[in-house]
Amino acid sequence: MTERAFEVEEVTEAKPVAKAPPLRALAEAEAAQGEARQPDYLEGFLNPPSEPAESDAGGIVDEVVAALRQIHDPEIPVNIYDLGLIYGVEVLEGHATITMTLTTPHCPVAESMPGEVEIRVCAVPGIQSCDVKLVWEPAWDPGKMSDEARLEMGML
Repeated sequence: MTERAFEVEEVTEAKPVAKAPPLRALAEAEAAQGEARQPDYLEGFLNPPSEPAESDAGGIVDEVVAALRQIHDPEIPVNIYDLGLIYGVEVLEGHATITMTLTTPHCPVAESMPGEVEIRVCAVPGIQSCDVKLVWEPAWDPGKMSDEARLEMGML
């Protein structure tokens, strides 16, 4: 059995670490070099990336909304956009800001839902980074649901 030796170095200040670029930017750089890399987690969770149909912010916002419509509340069989949980979608120079709420602060997916929103939005072509702002005011109520969601839940 070999002995292990550890060296300890005392430092007074940590060296600064460069901030990593967004995953979307890394994927685009690899694609430009001909090294297209598919996500290696949860196969089929994200659609394969495609080029945006439109280059204007309105087209990207529509694609972000389409991505948000793919996320369903686990307790209610309706997507979070039509459920009225998304209060705002803003896209500026490849950075998306999503303002959202949950049905209740005690929602069982309170910790995981914002992360899922961020992953789905960052998968949209043209989006390089995303901030998800979880707000509680105004509080969600069934009146925020779209007519399609109400029809699906038998409320119309």
